[in-house]
Amino acid sequence: MSHTSFGKDDFAAFERADRPGPIHMLNLIALRAEAVYPDGRVATGEEAYAAYGRESRPVFEGLGGRIVWRGRPELMLIGPKTERWDLAFIAEYPSVAAFAAMIRDPRYRAAMVHRQAGVADSRLLRLAPLAPGADFAAPGVD
Repeated sequence: MSHTSFGKDDFAAFERADRPGPIHMLNLIALRAEAVYPDGRVATGEEAYAAYGRESRPVFEGLGGRIVWRGRPELMLIGPKTERWDLAFIAEYPSVAAFAAMIRDPRYRAAMVHRQAGVADSRLLRLAPLAPGADFAAPGVD
């Protein structure tokens, strides 16, 4: 089963879990070899996802979003060996409201056609940013 979008209930829960301060969103993206556009246009998954990035960037940055980390997954050491990810990144938003505003923006929604065409599977995990530490333990846990 692939996951390429969230439902109304999940988004409502996301908004209800509001809190002050920034949020980080961990994105894991598996691209299709060939994009699947509703209008039949031809592109690779990578090309479609790049178009999504170009078209959504003004909305993302205009709301105060930024990419705080990105990488290309190389090897699954712990986890299902059947999962493969082409891209991994963490996007920061100044607030839950900023993310919600992006999702509702008509320009962002228009750019989503490229994401849906190019992405085979994905994960999106909301994170609360914490200060870096000297070890693996969560802050306050000895």
